[in-house]
Amino acid sequence: LGEGWFYEGAGIYRHVWLAKTDPLHVAQWGTFVRSEVRGQTAVVYISTEVENDADQDRTCRVLSQIVNDEGRVIASAQTRPATTPAWTTYKFESQTNVSHPSLWSVDHPNLYRAITTIESNGVVTDREETTLGIRKVRFDAGKGFFLNDQPVKIKGTCNHQDHAGVGSALPDRIQDFRIERLKEMGSNAYRTSHNPPTPELLDACDRLGMLVMDETRMMSSNPEGLSQLERLFRRDRNHPSVIIWSLGNEEREQGTERGARIVTTMKRLTKSLDPTRPVTIAMNGAWGRGVTNVVDVMGFNYAGGGGQGGAGTGKNIDDFHAKFPKLPTVGSEMGSEYFTRGIYADDKAKGYVSAYDVNHPGYTTTTEGWWKVFAARPFLSGAFNWTGFDYRGEPSPYPWPCISSHFGILDTCGFPKDIFYYYQSWWRTEPVLHLFPHWNWSGQEGQEIVVWCFTNLDRVELLLNGASIGSKTVEQNSHVEWKVKFAPGVIEARGSKNGRVVLTTKRETAGAPARLALRPDRARISANGEDVSVIALEVLDARGLPVPTAANEITFKIGGPGRVIGVGNGDPSCHEADKPSSVTEARRSAFNGLAMVIVQALKRPGEIRIEAQSAGLETASRVVTAQSGTMRPAI
Repeated sequence: LGEGWFYEGAGIYRHVWLAKTDPLHVAQWGTFVRSEVRGQTAVVYISTEVENDADQDRTCRVLSQIVNDEGRVIASAQTRPATTPAWTTYKFESQTNVSHPSLWSVDHPNLYRAITTIESNGVVTDREETTLGIRKVRFDAGKGFFLNDQPVKIKGTCNHQDHAGVGSALPDRIQDFRIERLKEMGSNAYRTSHNPPTPELLDACDRLGMLVMDETRMMSSNPEGLSQLERLFRRDRNHPSVIIWSLGNEEREQGTERGARIVTTMKRLTKSLDPTRPVTIAMNGAWGRGVTNVVDVMGFNYAGGGGQGGAGTGKNIDDFHAKFPKLPTVGSEMGSEYFTRGIYADDKAKGYVSAYDVNHPGYTTTTEGWWKVFAARPFLSGAFNWTGFDYRGEPSPYPWPCISSHFGILDTCGFPKDIFYYYQSWWRTEPVLHLFPHWNWSGQEGQEIVVWCFTNLDRVELLLNGASIGSKTVEQNSHVEWKVKFAPGVIEARGSKNGRVVLTTKRETAGAPARLALRPDRARISANGEDVSVIALEVLDARGLPVPTAANEITFKIGGPGRVIGVGNGDPSCHEADKPSSVTEARRSAFNGLAMVIVQALKRPGEIRIEAQSAGLETASRVVTAQSGTMRPAI
């Protein structure tokens, strides 16, 4: 499948499968399973394209079974026998009912399996499994997005496909890791910017409950473009996580009649292959012209009011909605703010940007600015922020020495920036209280430090070394801040709801780096030669406090049935190698107290020993257990 014009990696960085079949078999991506929920019953429609690559006609029938998560067959159907002529493809259609289905949703991603079997003269010639999620999806022009007849605000992120340490060659587990981090933040949607994703990403979204805007690489109606589009639809249309197709991004012809004709051709192909989902295009202008008159859902890039003031008014969105009241809308790309994790003053020479929510291009707004616009308008289905993770390339706003973007809510390793907790405050319902910056400002005693707090509580009191600096009321979708004269010690926030303290958090002045800590995301992985543990390293002082400015060089050593496949630290200006020269040892400097190593299991069980060393610091060690697992066939 074609991809984008940005950093793509090189070589073979996705799975390559060799498929061996009987001459009479299910065509590639030839099964299409869709459902309609009708009260307490779901009607499941199963379309199966059977390919006969033989010199003689073959008669067969198709049997379909719906299997629940316990492995029990809960519904089945079979077709009448039919003859598939030699060297042709024949489409079989069947349907069955599932009583009281467990619906797929972002909070309860219930999945079934549709097992398709081809039988000819009593012999099974092919068998294929297809993931099935039963759900209802609807975009409403006046009320936004609905999933299973319930309103759901899309709280999404746009993402490229690379990750620290591994580039674009992500092990399957890293897909889960990234989706889990986004869900932890409160995100419920993912835009595959700007190319068809690897199927393993969609598998993770299916399992974990993440809505997907699935995007092709370009707006095109030439034979190659339509061929790529057809393969995208056929491959991805069975994923319940995919709720909408995007036919392009910020296209030159988006506002022209030529563009409208191109999209009309693309849409016609879309509906012939998948009549169940709407189409959109991510438009950064020309709203109301060109392809606007063709798409099912209007996709806004950077609408809502920009300007360096950053508040955002939403006037252009309101004007569009007044003119096109029957066209559903979504923010296909918003945000683009700049943040560097752990940095609180711009540093052009080093290529770092303050982590306060203040820096953004002139065509957009602050995070608070754009989200307030979208949160206040029920007719907007929600939006996708640019971006969830930092990525290689586009080192805005500074060029070299930067080699990756600053747009992410998380850095390239998946370490949260402070803005992560703004989204967590307003995208989740659980109480959140996040205080920043750190409290290590040696040499700035008596100088004012700007202190922010992200929270969804009613009121926050700030204290410095036990003395109250004052309390502030928290406005919806906003933050509170103070200017505090620095003195070493403890700065503390106390968050209240309905007059009662619910959460407290604090930042303490840390001492010099003294020891290291390792924190695997999983202590048990599968010994299948593929599974990984993503291990965070933290630099601590003698009391066990994180040292927020530490930059010590770390040496990772691995023993047992595992190997190092990558390291990182989230520093957008770091030029150290992500890929180590040895599978048992790697080096990486910490960036603002953190680094990461990815350890992959070999094909035998046992204990993988990970050790982190740094000159003058106490060594850290952890064990990750590689348990017996199923290995995929490989050559």
